[in-house]
Amino acid sequence: MNQPDWLVRAGVVAAVGFLALDALLLAWAGWWTHRPGLMLWGALLAGLIAVPLSLGRRYRRHMDEVRAARHAMAQEVRYLQTALREPQR
Repeated sequence: MNQPDWLVRAGVVAAVGFLALDALLLAWAGWWTHRPGLMLWGALLAGLIAVPLSLGRRYRRHMDEVRAARHAMAQEVRYLQTALREPQR
């Protein structure tokens, strides 16, 4: 795994962790103080956890496509180089 991959994963983990902590603390504060608005915001933040997860998966999928395209292009370049080196008949 190269550097940008682990940085993206770390960012996703951090975003999910912060959202989960905020959701938990808001819901707990709403329950403790009997304020349903805080509990609603906690539930909203809990639902938002799916956003960085889906965006991280989408980014990794696109990067895999880019890697495959680069690999295919490198193979084609190697083929063309060997074709140019061979004597013509």
